[in-house]
Amino acid sequence: MQDMESFGDYAPAETVHPQVSSRNSFMPNREYKDRLFKAVFGRDTEQSKRWRLDLYNALNGTGYTDPDALSLTTIENVIYITMKNDISFLIGSQMNLYEQQSTYNPNMPLRGLMYFAQLYQMDLSAKGEDLLGSRQVKIPVPSFIVFYNGDRKLPDVSYQRLSDAFEPARSAEGFEWTAKIINIGRNHNEALQKKCRALYDYCSYVNRVKQNLKLKMPARKAVEEALDYAIKENLLDGYFKNQKMEVLNMSLTEFDQEEYDRNRRRDAYLDGRDDAKMEDARNLLKMGLLTNEQISKAIGLSIEEIQALEPQQA
Repeated sequence: MQDMESFGDYAPAETVHPQVSSRNSFMPNREYKDRLFKAVFGRDTEQSKRWRLDLYNALNGTGYTDPDALSLTTIENVIYITMKNDISFLIGSQMNLYEQQSTYNPNMPLRGLMYFAQLYQMDLSAKGEDLLGSRQVKIPVPSFIVFYNGDRKLPDVSYQRLSDAFEPARSAEGFEWTAKIINIGRNHNEALQKKCRALYDYCSYVNRVKQNLKLKMPARKAVEEALDYAIKENLLDGYFKNQKMEVLNMSLTEFDQEEYDRNRRRDAYLDGRDDAKMEDARNLLKMGLLTNEQISKAIGLSIEEIQALEPQQA
């Protein structure tokens, strides 16, 4: 998402307010570790528990009524993979992992596999299970959901499979790990959002910010206008009013971190770190026979990186 794509996780810093950068935007405030999605659905508060339960019921067609039936298992510090802001929880015999993403990432199955390995290790340790015994150890059924609301055109539901990353490419030979991608962008999965009011309200706020940014509003003004709208409409039962400054800081942090990451990736490519792919992409753009999405699939560059090359064409 060009405007509010991937929302980062940060280490504590001394400052508790955004700092104005030289380009008149806001530097990431590293005091705010949570992304908005986790703040809404992944905290251990009564309000967040209820919203998390509603989201689970909407996804699975269940009718659980006790928010405490969902036991949080979120890992806050995962070595090697930046997934510390995700939401994981146990309910019955199902281990769930939810992540919100605004930047398309084809590595989700691998990240999910690594994350679930740690979740299962903790679960087995808590139960005192022994993997070296002759009895088969039973584990909760995994469910890995990625809520996507970026700018790339995706269907309502799609899947990423670990076997797509196997090298050399070949069949999974009986081994697979899958991430289910649920598009919650504008005009997608509206029935699901109607089943879960909290998800609808969250998406309404994010879409409002995105729309404001597309209208070329400065980041802070875009977020503040969306916040005023959310408060006026009483989205999330007054959460935006009660947590206005925290939401403001989280939103500005998320936007500015993505802006930084996007520029860093673009500069890395423009500095020639992948000259062969870049040259191939330039040649295909000059030919004008393929769309940016087709070039992206053929070359292995992202849509954003292809778009970054377009102004360079004669």
